[in-house]
Amino acid sequence: MKAAVYYENGGPEVFRYEDAPDPECHPKGIVIRVEAVSIEGGDVLNRFGGQLVTRPHVVGYQAAGEVVEVGAEVTGLRVGQKVVTVGSHGSHAELRAVPAATAWAIPDGMDVRQAAAVPVPFGTADDCLFEFGRMKKGEVVLVQAGASGVGVAAIQLAARAGAAMVLATASSDERLEPLKPLGLTHGINYRTQDVVQEVARLTDKHMADVIVDSVGGPTLQTSILSLAYRGRVSMVGNAGREPQRVDVGTLMGGNRSLSGVFLGAEIMTPRVRDNIQRLIGDVHTGALKVLIDREFPLSEAAEAHRYIESRQAVGRVLLIP
Repeated sequence: MKAAVYYENGGPEVFRYEDAPDPECHPKGIVIRVEAVSIEGGDVLNRFGGQLVTRPHVVGYQAAGEVVEVGAEVTGLRVGQKVVTVGSHGSHAELRAVPAATAWAIPDGMDVRQAAAVPVPFGTADDCLFEFGRMKKGEVVLVQAGASGVGVAAIQLAARAGAAMVLATASSDERLEPLKPLGLTHGINYRTQDVVQEVARLTDKHMADVIVDSVGGPTLQTSILSLAYRGRVSMVGNAGREPQRVDVGTLMGGNRSLSGVFLGAEIMTPRVRDNIQRLIGDVHTGALKVLIDREFPLSEAAEAHRYIESRQAVGRVLLIP
């Protein structure tokens, strides 16, 4: 098979498009012919500094396509079926092997490209808001990095759940504009505005009850300082690649809380599996929307990663084998 591989960590330039061994099908797994790869934030971070568990290494969490092989112990999936898959690596390739427990059926008639962008960002956003953020109707929600995949999902989910106000940050006014039809109440350009001061102004000093923070680094302290009394931050990832500098003492005065969120820790549980299947169905019916910013050929994985790191994208960037 062809794949976008690398032999060492580094910038997008480490990618090589070359032949790689076909993946083997585990008795409890499946192999798919990849039709669309959704590049996740973790893919970029892993390329930059993650462990190379294969050599050459094929990075990537999420991809959708057609099942071409089914393990002997697998039930419920069949050859020829369209599925979206999640795994620790291996998405940036023409073929991809995963456990059957991390594959979800794509409804008949659903665009495979749309389905490819659902499990990780929408599942993560849902957990950040409800499982760990305990969001309730009428609360104020702040989404850091609103134009990211998790951000786009969180804005819609919060608005649908009856948030009194949905705020989001982004690096430019241009990236905030497409988020308004999704349920964004007010956007905050973090390059030109002080986020904490804007949250205070927009909420008449109430601040945010629930915050989804996928940026980390210094932004995490900004999130904590933007919390309302008894507010909750769900921290997911470290897209900013900067050290975490957090004064946890600033949580105490307002009985605030900080939770780390990692979807992968529970992705094989019935709760998460059922939730992701529900979210896929919601995208299929139009109740939720996937924003696809750009598509690149798999052979141009380096350019796709470079584009993501330029912070221009709104929503997902796809690779098409």
